[in-house]
Amino acid sequence: MKNSVVASVIFYFKGERYAPSMTIDLDELMTKAGGIERLHHAIAIANRIDAYSYEYEMMQAEEPFFDQPQGEAVAFCHDGEFDFEGYRSHWQELQVLEKVRPIALQHVGVADLDSKPKLKAALIAAYLAGQSAQGN
Repeated sequence: MKNSVVASVIFYFKGERYAPSMTIDLDELMTKAGGIERLHHAIAIANRIDAYSYEYEMMQAEEPFFDQPQGEAVAFCHDGEFDFEGYRSHWQELQVLEKVRPIALQHVGVADLDSKPKLKAALIAAYLAGQSAQGN
């Protein structure tokens, strides 16, 4: 399932209402960039708004609105806001779990780590300690 959210910025320019938006593929974002520091710029590019225009300046003055979450993003999108830090932490945990689940199954026969929270926590801690020791 795709993890995504739609980001929009509603603003007025020369008496007209604008609502440029774009769908953010959160898996791609986390893999490549890790954040949305330049969200207004990305929305402008996706909607062919010149970054050197007054229209762009008006857009930058408004806060983005988030809706239409898909997949894991649903739990982090509420009332037009998206908890990117919460999602990032959750996404990182999912990446670790993807690596430790086969280990739990192979060595202790546990397929559902949620049913064994102490084992889950131990495997995650061991993985993170290994990553830290490698400097990753």
